[in-house]
Amino acid sequence: MSEAFNNMLERRLADPERARAFAAELAHIQAIDSIVSQLDAARQDAHMSKAELARSAGAEPSAVRRLLSAQSVNPTLSTIAELAAAVGLKLTLVPMTEDERAHITDAMVAAG
Repeated sequence: MSEAFNNMLERRLADPERARAFAAELAHIQAIDSIVSQLDAARQDAHMSKAELARSAGAEPSAVRRLLSAQSVNPTLSTIAELAAAVGLKLTLVPMTEDERAHITDAMVAAG
């Protein structure tokens, strides 16, 4: 990114509420990206097509294709849980690393 962009971002993130919103959105994007990537890898490891995964989870094939192919997705937790179960996975929450907590959690808590 350009130095001008980084300077502008740094100025905007000096506001605690903006920093909180930025941190929350960053956490959201990273979590969904990680989950979708893991689901797609598990689907491939299971030698399943996207349509087969959809049928196994009782979902529409077009919805699964969009989920695993689109750059901008926002699936429901229910959809993710059903797709995960169809490839032998379950959802769990794990603690953030100290670095993640410093960049995400601390910014969110500071604004509250």
